[in-house]
Amino acid sequence: MAARDLTGAVDFTVLETMTGGMDDVTEEVLGLFVQQAALWSPMLDAASEGWRDAVHTIRGASAGIGANDLAAVCAEVEHGEQALASAGLERVRTVLDAAMSDIAAYRHELALRSLKG
Repeated sequence: MAARDLTGAVDFTVLETMTGGMDDVTEEVLGLFVQQAALWSPMLDAASEGWRDAVHTIRGASAGIGANDLAAVCAEVEHGEQALASAGLERVRTVLDAAMSDIAAYRHELALRSLKG
């Protein structure tokens, strides 16, 4: 993966502004986001009692890194009706996957930059 693989699912300028453009801090924040996503993703199921908590947590974390579409979808689904949860959670998973792909490509670029010194 490389920067050319970025889809725009994450606006990395939001993250870069927050981290002051320091690559090591940016990498750490992205690593924490990936860990959070892995922790909460199994709960993105309407049968899970805590699915709203998972969506809420992912929403907050995604807003912090510039994954604005993900944050918006999460906000919509979090406050939606239980009867619509399955379809909404599928949307969350789809947008989360897009964000994770962008994050992987961006982290790859960060790793390449660190190798160049």
